[in-house]
Amino acid sequence: MDKKLIMILEKMQKNEITEYFVYKKLSEWERDERNKKIFLEIAEDELKHFNQLKDYTKKDLKPDKIKIFLTLFLTKILGFTFTTKLMERGEDRAIEGYSDLLSSLPNINKIIEEEKTHEQKLLEILDEERLHYVGSIVLGLSDALVELTGTLAGLTFAFQNNKLISLSGLVTGISAALSMAGSEYLSTKAESSERNPLKAAIITGITYIITVIILIFPYLLTPNYALSLVLALVSSILLVLIFNYYISVAKDLDFKKRFVEMSIIIFSVSFISFAIGLIIKRVLGINLD
Repeated sequence: MDKKLIMILEKMQKNEITEYFVYKKLSEWERDERNKKIFLEIAEDELKHFNQLKDYTKKDLKPDKIKIFLTLFLTKILGFTFTTKLMERGEDRAIEGYSDLLSSLPNINKIIEEEKTHEQKLLEILDEERLHYVGSIVLGLSDALVELTGTLAGLTFAFQNNKLISLSGLVTGISAALSMAGSEYLSTKAESSERNPLKAAIITGITYIITVIILIFPYLLTPNYALSLVLALVSSILLVLIFNYYISVAKDLDFKKRFVEMSIIIFSVSFISFAIGLIIKRVLGINLD
């Protein structure tokens, strides 16, 4: 068999045994019996494919321990839905790149197709509690980003004083967070959903406050108000980037569309608020220097 083809098969085999240990560990961690069973089924599939590939490579390859550790670490932070879907995306891209070479091995193609269809079905029915509260996180994050970046832009050119800007922004942000949490509690309570109203409210409020702290931090870091605003805007775009990537993977949504849409809204609101702040400062003749 061609040396390059053997190398590809070995890489696939190593990936299968690595994912076997990942899914096996996830099944041990999982308390929900339904999800536990799904993880065990995926793990068994991975082990079966590993053994089928071993017939070609004639090697008993060891798993990638670093990948196992990083994947499980990410799972603890971001949840199993995100990490399992991210793993599947990576594997699908690799398979696409090898498709021409693998076409000469019908049995391998059968393994690939079986794995893609079976695992996708299993991943679609995985149920993770934290994803039920994504709406609460979206509400807290998006509202804080749009509202506070606009507020900070307006305050920046109205006050031109970082102490006043950070103090005003913090008071405004905390008040808005409490208001948003209360609204989310009432809204969730009125819904007929699986979400706990109190938990949804707490998640929304905490997300809002964390976002507020991140956006105000540049004003505490440097005395230059213009630089602080730029850093706050960069921070907001990074938050949009990270969160939308997470959502796009976990819920199979269009990342680019959501990222561009939210970025345009943030910059538009910030620009309008900046203009309003500048106009009010000049019209009222306020000077706080």
